[in-house]
Amino acid sequence: MQERVRILVVGLGNMGRSHAKAYHALDGFEIVGLCSRHATTLNDLPPELIDYPRFDEYNEALESVKPDAVSINTYSDTHAEFACSAFEAGAHVFLEKPMAPTVEDSQRVVDAANKANRKLVVGYILRHHPSWEKFVELAQGLGKPLVMRMNLNQQSSGSEWGVHKQLMQSMSPIVDCGVHYVDIMCLMSGAKPVKVNAMGVRLTDEIAPDMYNYGQLQVYFDDGSVGWYEAGWGPMMSETAFFVKDVVGPEGCVSIVAAEQAGQGPGSSTVEGHTQASRLRLHHSQTTADGAFVKEDELIQVEDEPDHDGLCFREQVYFLKAIQEDINLTEHMRDAVNSLRIVLAADKSVREGQPVSLVE
Repeated sequence: MQERVRILVVGLGNMGRSHAKAYHALDGFEIVGLCSRHATTLNDLPPELIDYPRFDEYNEALESVKPDAVSINTYSDTHAEFACSAFEAGAHVFLEKPMAPTVEDSQRVVDAANKANRKLVVGYILRHHPSWEKFVELAQGLGKPLVMRMNLNQQSSGSEWGVHKQLMQSMSPIVDCGVHYVDIMCLMSGAKPVKVNAMGVRLTDEIAPDMYNYGQLQVYFDDGSVGWYEAGWGPMMSETAFFVKDVVGPEGCVSIVAAEQAGQGPGSSTVEGHTQASRLRLHHSQTTADGAFVKEDELIQVEDEPDHDGLCFREQVYFLKAIQEDINLTEHMRDAVNSLRIVLAADKSVREGQPVSLVE
């Protein structure tokens, strides 16, 4: 029997708590510490996490517990520093997205992982979602080129708006969550991104003058495929059409048909409102001589649909497998850097008002 992986969990917000609950539930992990700026005074932790050792300072925790692995779920401006320190201490790292505020810092993290010969798994949660895995598979069967349309608009208020404003101190909405959807576009097309164009709008005085809380990007691929992504945060955002996940190709189209669109599920501000997928609709473009469609649309229900905690559990199963089975993560790390490079180029396009080439 393999020894349990002793893990330090850093960051106890929504993602950190979900990942910590996964480590608690998985026999292959042993939580040796929970760390956040005010961990020792938190009184609202989930019951299963209350009795673990807590630390308010990361370096102190790292030195004290000497973990085999570190789970980093803090704001992205600390990711590179925390991850590199973990690798220097000989630990594997699970790192929430985005990897870092810059491509250079994200590559520094990858280089540190390779130098230490430790595993780096980046939190691309949609890669572990059964409906999204099926979505990618069906999109790959639609022919080329592809038109990929996705968004993540969130009507947030109160504490949720507070979290969004905190996030926007270091990055825009199209960067923060755009890495997920651009990563999916790259998987669907299997092509090289060559150019990105984007625009952004500042819809509130509650954020910095040089920040925008609504953005839209268009990415062009070398096989002729194109991708569109938009993201907006704040109390002014619309609850209409906040969930669009749609791909069109010569052979037809496939869409995620979400319960939220019918007002049956969580709203746009919730994590569940964007991770639940409900059903897929597959449309075939082939027609008869008189113009009738040869096949009716197919509604595909994917079994074993996980909630958000369930998805985090699946991510950590993969992290554990990567450590125990010595999985080669070269492609995984390269994809994580690539998707960040695309959304950061989009942010540059917003600020400079012109397209940005991705061809080196």
